[in-house]
Amino acid sequence: MSYETINVEVDSDGIALVTIDLPGQSMNVWNAQLMEEFAKWVDEFCANDDVKGAVITSGKKSGFLAGADLRMLGGSGVAGGADPFESAFGLNRVLRKLETGGHPAKAILKGEAQAKPIAAAVEGLALGGGLELVLACHHRVVADNKKIQLGLPEVQVGLLPGAGGTQRLPRLAGLQNAAMIATTGKPVDPNTAKAQNFVQEVVPPGETIAKAKEWVKANPKVTQPWDKKGFKYPGGGGAMDPRAVQFFMASNAMAQRESQHNYPAVQSILSCLYEGSIVPFDTAIRIETKYFMKLLSGPVAKNMIRTLFINKQAAEKGEARPEGVEKQEIKTVGVLGAGLMGSGITHVTVKGGMNVVVLDRDEESAAKAIEYSKKILDKRISRGKLTKEAAEEFLAKIKPTTDYNDLKDVDLIIEAVFEDPDIKADVIKKTEAVIGKDVIFASNTSTLPITGLAKNSERPEQFIGMHFFSPVEKMPLLEIIPGEKSGEKALATALDYNAKIRKTPIVVKDVRGFYTNRVVPPYLNEAMLLVKEGVKPALIENAAKGIGMPLGPLALTDETSLSLGWMVVQSTMKELGEDYKPTGVEDLLETMVDKLGRQGRKSGGGFYEYPEGGQKHLWPSLSEHFPLAAEQPSLEEVEERLLYAQLIPAAHCYAENIVDDPQSADLGAIFGWGFAPWTGGPMSHIDTIGADAFVQKADSLAQRYGARFSPPEMFREHAKTNEKLYKKAA
Repeated sequence: MSYETINVEVDSDGIALVTIDLPGQSMNVWNAQLMEEFAKWVDEFCANDDVKGAVITSGKKSGFLAGADLRMLGGSGVAGGADPFESAFGLNRVLRKLETGGHPAKAILKGEAQAKPIAAAVEGLALGGGLELVLACHHRVVADNKKIQLGLPEVQVGLLPGAGGTQRLPRLAGLQNAAMIATTGKPVDPNTAKAQNFVQEVVPPGETIAKAKEWVKANPKVTQPWDKKGFKYPGGGGAMDPRAVQFFMASNAMAQRESQHNYPAVQSILSCLYEGSIVPFDTAIRIETKYFMKLLSGPVAKNMIRTLFINKQAAEKGEARPEGVEKQEIKTVGVLGAGLMGSGITHVTVKGGMNVVVLDRDEESAAKAIEYSKKILDKRISRGKLTKEAAEEFLAKIKPTTDYNDLKDVDLIIEAVFEDPDIKADVIKKTEAVIGKDVIFASNTSTLPITGLAKNSERPEQFIGMHFFSPVEKMPLLEIIPGEKSGEKALATALDYNAKIRKTPIVVKDVRGFYTNRVVPPYLNEAMLLVKEGVKPALIENAAKGIGMPLGPLALTDETSLSLGWMVVQSTMKELGEDYKPTGVEDLLETMVDKLGRQGRKSGGGFYEYPEGGQKHLWPSLSEHFPLAAEQPSLEEVEERLLYAQLIPAAHCYAENIVDDPQSADLGAIFGWGFAPWTGGPMSHIDTIGADAFVQKADSLAQRYGARFSPPEMFREHAKTNEKLYKKAA
């Protein structure tokens, strides 16, 4: 039988080499076609006595198999069909047949039957359903390469491993190792996997197939450990083993502490581990499917899959790129300014395969871009992740200069000078005097409108905004801001550049603050208003973590700098004059920055203390300046205010077309300031809450705390019909 997704070659020893190689795709994934064809091959393999065993490998240089194609979940694929459970159980059924040779479990347990040997030969990453296939093989051979990742990342999109991962891994590696891998989604390297006993051999790259065949030939009949009589979990398992009881008690508490009960997948994984350890294997994998289906039908997984996988991939592939514009070849980028942002932009640009000419006012300042990258590279060298030679090659691609003439041959300009319109105007004019006539000029600014800056350009159609986030090498979002006169080529070039540096881009409207800086300040302000009201700082920070924020708002204010916040407030007050609308935190910022000198983390302290060599902690003397209230609000009340302080301004940005689709609003929130990933983003969360319930809660908060919580009129209209922002959402 011939297949399109796999290639089968049987050698003279009767050993089949099964090579998974999906046509037209850079990476192997479990899609509907592969599932169908692999199931047919398993049937054929079990029925054909001339085939004595098999080695399963990949035809892709990118890896072995990256898991399931999440786009088909909830459609006619894994979760579709006349019987949803049996459809979802499909891959589990196929892998179970593979490892048993199609024999009944009872016959194997009694020693009346054994399976033909199956070995996995892994030369690249095996994640999710890819690792589950590896675990279903009887022997696992992996190339000795630290870059290879073996893991179960499903929890990161709100799911659990649905093809036996929660059952085979603990039976090989023990409950604790399995729980760490499955509940965090973090992969391990081949040697760690071998130490944990779910890989048997780690061999030099290129030798995995030969070693796997050697093992298959030497083991003509095999049985998985869990199908043998008397099998026991390594390290203990079941409801009565004291070691397992202790593990389940501790792991449940630790997992919920980390997840704040926001990720049902974590609890479901632990339930699968517990229940699966006290029942026969065939019952255990059906329990796993039960929990998988429950998660798949819930809002958390749906929202996370849509935002963190489908919409993220679409954005990164250039969904917003104008059609009909030729792809721009970007080999050399000119970066104006070698400060914190310019140096970060320089680093990610070189990492993306481009050369950089970085310009600053003097040689010492320009050289800071090299120093910035060298510190990052030195850390990688110390961890064994980079060679000194590779680091030298990296740094050689950075050319510091003070001469504008050195920019004459660049393919793109990114300006990252001080956030001052006059300074930016000066460098725009000096740069345009030397660069090619077709070169796109991008300005990195966090608040200044692009249309205003473009007035200093002789070619505003080639001028565009690119808002990076600090630190540039770590923050995944890029806001791209076309001005009123920006042309399609400018937008296309910005997205082509982004494709090289591999960030998640969103295109936003040209208004002061763009998207993220119109939502984050109200959130941080709400936390500061709570401080003024006398709410305990620890309660504020814990409430933020409770709704799923990675960092408390007071800590985030310290990171972004109180002095910067105060400077922006003063600048805005000066610019708007009588039109300025007070936020209520002006006096707090003035007190903290001007009177107390507490400017944030970089200056030594803000809301937190940062002792050298010690653990940061909330500043004990804060209550001397902002006394604590005798009666404290509940945790739920504070959580509500902090959540809606983000949902409301995000909704206004969508209603005002600052972001013109819900997916951009969601991506920008999660990857721009760390909005709770379990929600799928603010627009997804509003859909989950329901428009009517959202508006009612917003109005209630507005009555108690002020007009800043009033929802946009568009959402009141949605509330009348309960229309969803994601209209196709289930």
